[in-house]
Amino acid sequence: MSTHDTIHDSPSNWVASHIHDYVESDGEKGHLWRGVPTLLLTTRGRKSGLLRRTALIYGQDGENYIVVASRGGHPHHPSWYLNLSENPTVNVQVGADQFEAQARTATPEEKARLWPLMASIWPDYNNYQTKTDREIPIVILTPNN
Repeated sequence: MSTHDTIHDSPSNWVASHIHDYVESDGEKGHLWRGVPTLLLTTRGRKSGLLRRTALIYGQDGENYIVVASRGGHPHHPSWYLNLSENPTVNVQVGADQFEAQARTATPEEKARLWPLMASIWPDYNNYQTKTDREIPIVILTPNN
């Protein structure tokens, strides 16, 4: 992923504000949001080719970072998930640490193990799943070494 491209932040005002604070402070402001850890995920747009950045709650599983494509229980997957499904090389920022990673959807067995971890961090994930017929994916972000 080229670092020379302009990054387009979430069109949601409150998320864009969160991202701005996160970036400007190297994660000092924004890493913890409502008491839970967040990271910044940058994907390449599957249609536009533009870099798109959003803030997501995360958990950890060994060296991997775990995020949930919940979109608050919306019936459709979030755009960032659709983007990384086509372009799995992503950029991640956790606090001041920035790195490239490979993204993939957890297998059903991995999801069975990781869902309770993520629901322990953000219990509303369970509510989001009951609001939609869509199977909410868990995404595993593996840092490139």
